[in-house]
Amino acid sequence: MKKIEAIIRPFKIDDVREALSEIGVRGLTLTEVKGYGRQKGHTEVYRGSEYQIDFLPKLKLEIVVADHFVENVIDTIVKTARTGQVGDGKIFVYDVNDAVRIRTEESGEDAL
Repeated sequence: MKKIEAIIRPFKIDDVREALSEIGVRGLTLTEVKGYGRQKGHTEVYRGSEYQIDFLPKLKLEIVVADHFVENVIDTIVKTARTGQVGDGKIFVYDVNDAVRIRTEESGEDAL
C-alpha cells in the first residue's frame, strides 16, 4: 500500500475530488495548510498599506491506495490540479506498512 500526499491550490479541490471519485478512490483526508516554495508568497494592499504574505493557502490531500493503483491516482491529480503556473503544488508517495479499520478490525488492503 502507498500513501499519496498532494498539495494543491484550494480552488482545484472540487475538480480533483470528482476526478478521483470517477476512477474509484473511495476516501481521502483533506487538510487546510499554508506554505511556500518557488512561488514565495506575494504582496497585498490592505487599507492603503502594503504587506507581504509569505505563506500561501493550500490544501493537502492524503489518500492510501493499493500499490497497483498509485500511478492512476497520481496521473488524475496532475491532470486535474495543473494550471501551468508556479504554485500548482507537489505530490509525495510513501510506503504504508499496514492499515486497520477500527470498526471491523480488518487490516491491510481490506481496511481501505
